[in-house]
Amino acid sequence: MAVVGDVVLPGDEVLCCEESHPDTKILLGPGLRQDSSSVIAVKPGIVRGGRSNTFWVESHEKRYIPAKGDSVIGVVISKSSESCRLDIGGSEPASLSYLAFEGASKRNRPDIKIDDLVFARLLVANKDMEPELVCIDSNGRSGGLGVIKEGGFMLRASSCLARKLLADDSLLKAIGKSMPFEFSVGLNGRIWVKGRSTQETVEILKRLGEVDKREL
Repeated sequence: MAVVGDVVLPGDEVLCCEESHPDTKILLGPGLRQDSSSVIAVKPGIVRGGRSNTFWVESHEKRYIPAKGDSVIGVVISKSSESCRLDIGGSEPASLSYLAFEGASKRNRPDIKIDDLVFARLLVANKDMEPELVCIDSNGRSGGLGVIKEGGFMLRASSCLARKLLADDSLLKAIGKSMPFEFSVGLNGRIWVKGRSTQETVEILKRLGEVDKREL
């Protein structure tokens, strides 16, 4: 039975804290699924987790597998009267209702354009339904989610790098000492960065890209 840090293949059983501490609630991320009383790996990689009782399989896939609760960066590719559809790097686009924003109503809708970048959270993500995004938390607040303001550039990296940056921000802090910047990190491997100038923004993205390549 595999534990955190072990390499797994699809079908391998993984020991999570739920099994050793039955009363502890856990959250399964990409690469793991609940099968009766067991947790099974559904893709090859390394078991990661423990912090906040969240577990997942770390792999270097470029294609993102949507998971409920993930914060992602999507690109608006189409619009309708009630919602828009975003490319989040998965096998199909995700939908986002215009009412899924803080303070939104039928008369007060967000100004969304084709090719806009949106930082959103996955509300629905399963193989039988189209992924659904929201830009509010359980209290109806944006919490930093929404349309990303103009400017900056987006790096398409691995979801592995994204999770590393969110788990340990020491690299971002080190870069920020010499080049202050704004950023958003999506678990779908998309990283938006805006520095003080275009030149600094490109340099920051270059450094992050180099880290991603070393991890592969």
